[in-house]
Amino acid sequence: MAILSEPGRDCPLCPRLVSFRETWRVNEPGWFNAPVPTFLPPEGEDSVRLLIVGLAPGLRGANRTGRPFTGDYAGNLLYSTLTALGFARGQFEARPDDSLELIGTAITNGVRCVPPENKPTGPEIATCRTFLTPTIARFSNLRAILALGSIAHQSTVRALGARVAAHPFRHGGRHEIGPTTLFSSYHCSRYNTNTGVLTEAMFVSVFKDIRAFLET
Repeated sequence: MAILSEPGRDCPLCPRLVSFRETWRVNEPGWFNAPVPTFLPPEGEDSVRLLIVGLAPGLRGANRTGRPFTGDYAGNLLYSTLTALGFARGQFEARPDDSLELIGTAITNGVRCVPPENKPTGPEIATCRTFLTPTIARFSNLRAILALGSIAHQSTVRALGARVAAHPFRHGGRHEIGPTTLFSSYHCSRYNTNTGVLTEAMFVSVFKDIRAFLET
């Protein structure tokens, strides 16, 4: 199951994303430039009780470094919040060889390859859900999922076998879908924080709700 949940380095399924990936392999041969794998805690899959689902790798973030939310602004807020609430430990230094470790948490993206202008198409999202669905299934002790943004939320709802209309996105939302509780937040992008759509307090509040849920 774990193998099926991670696309290969040269995954051919989305032609537009493949073309974009190949362009950046030429432009920046030292970058990761491949589908970004799920970030796991050192204790392994069985320790994961929370899965965080983002949209897609950032061009100069995870696409460059090979670790979700690492190397761009969104990771600064995400990982500082995870550390403050006990979901991570160590020092986040925006590179994959820093001392940051997740605690009972895994992080993935709904679309594993970087899309042009950070905008995956509907068919690309649907295609990559063939990896999201088994990613969710691989965590036998999973209790909660946090979707960052409406696209990640909708894809996660579908991956869980539910109808989007029955589980609409809203910041701070919470939906029971089978044995899993789906929490949702606005994405922690620079755009959302700069425009005030998402404040640090709003973001931290969602994680406090998740922490309280997991402690019950």
